[in-house]
Amino acid sequence: MSDFPEMSIVELQNSMAADELTAVQLVQAYLDRIEAVDRSGPTINSVIELNPEALDIAAALDAERAASGPRGPLHGIPVLLKDNIDTADQMQTTAGSLALLSSHPAQDATVAARLRQAGAVILGKTNLSEWANFRSTRSVSGWSGRGRQTLNPYRLPFNPCGSSSGSGAAIAANLAAVALGTETDGSIVCPSSVCGLVGIKPTVGLTSRAGVIPISHTQDTVGPMTRTVADAAIVLGALTGVDWRDPATVGSNGRFHTDYTPFLDPNGLRGARIGVAREGFWGHNEGTDGVMETAVSALREAGAIIIDPADIPTMTQMREDNAEFEVLLYEFKADLNAYLATRVANDPDQPIVRTLADLIAFNTAHAEAEMPHFAQEILEMAQAKAELPAPHYLAMLDQSQRRAASEGIDAVMAQYQLDALVAPSRVPAWRIDFVNGDPHVPGSSGPAARAGYPLITVPAGFVDDLPVGLTFMGRAYSEPTLIKLAFAFEQLTQARRPPRFLTE
Repeated sequence: MSDFPEMSIVELQNSMAADELTAVQLVQAYLDRIEAVDRSGPTINSVIELNPEALDIAAALDAERAASGPRGPLHGIPVLLKDNIDTADQMQTTAGSLALLSSHPAQDATVAARLRQAGAVILGKTNLSEWANFRSTRSVSGWSGRGRQTLNPYRLPFNPCGSSSGSGAAIAANLAAVALGTETDGSIVCPSSVCGLVGIKPTVGLTSRAGVIPISHTQDTVGPMTRTVADAAIVLGALTGVDWRDPATVGSNGRFHTDYTPFLDPNGLRGARIGVAREGFWGHNEGTDGVMETAVSALREAGAIIIDPADIPTMTQMREDNAEFEVLLYEFKADLNAYLATRVANDPDQPIVRTLADLIAFNTAHAEAEMPHFAQEILEMAQAKAELPAPHYLAMLDQSQRRAASEGIDAVMAQYQLDALVAPSRVPAWRIDFVNGDPHVPGSSGPAARAGYPLITVPAGFVDDLPVGLTFMGRAYSEPTLIKLAFAFEQLTQARRPPRFLTE
């Protein structure tokens, strides 16, 4: 099984069904690879913690397979979770912050529980941008106080992007079969793009956020990060369903699927009406624009009807307003306080972080460990906000969602009768820079983030050995259509290639 790292979920299941591979062997192989690639060798530093029970869980699943057959396509498949997804086991859940090491979650996040029910092996937790990159205006993606800096497997001095950076780097480097990330605005799409992966940012409410350390109840969502569209479709189906712990999932009733693989159509582009969203997305990087032009040509050659341009009419307004950021500040304070209240102290005699104010005080008291490179201005801005509902918050929420949805994505899709819009997912990765922080270059995620709409990014090509992705975007609950289009594009272009861990 020396070639297991590039094997898909279906290929791994076929090997297990043929008695060529066991879940125990697969877990051990990934553990060995994490030691060789993540902890030593290139040392990309993407896995923040390993599950000490992983081999025992795998052994139990092997016994179950032998006795009664597999539960489904994820039976025995190792999965990594971003370290803001609760697990009520021997692992920590910290959002990368040292402040949460003194407490633990009372129960699994719903998405973690659903993966366990599907027979997946939770292999460990991935590093992330601390507090999902909602701490400082000049943060460095992939850095956390607990995990320190994650590197990009394609070129090690370069950034893995977004708050799901560890999930992106780990799956690109073949440290597990698949991973989960979370997105508020770009944190699945960006690391997937710059790490050469497929990432699905689902419609808000399609997957439960219960037990996920929050930023925003109107924008947060949980989705798969994988090497293929087929793998992403398999994982997504295991995550969906109404959850009483997350009221937003009620809107998915009758609109979710527990199996998205029927939408994997290699001819899915034929006759599809696809709009090219240029304004606000193109023109930031010459190499990326070149890859995108080639991608659009490929879509056309595959039989898609291309409308170019099909610009989102409110892009300038969204680029110039601060409505989204204001909404996130208000919601972060309220939602984080509610989450922290559920944490259980490891030692009942020791104080733990219970509020955003406590967190700010902790960081100040532990500045050498937590703030060696950048501060916590965003935390402080959020703490200064009024409690919900506040009139200013409600006005900003209405403006942000309206400009993105009814006046934005909905408007252009209705005008041209589109099945989807496409745009560059992001420019290529940039060098890690602790002096200036991340560059503020827009990606494809903004309008869909505000609207709560889905995105899928698929590898489209390379610029200077760095991957870039193409994003498919659509209306709420249009995942079946986006999966169909993304799969057909992937099969046509086969753009992904494994990283080489270049040192420059």
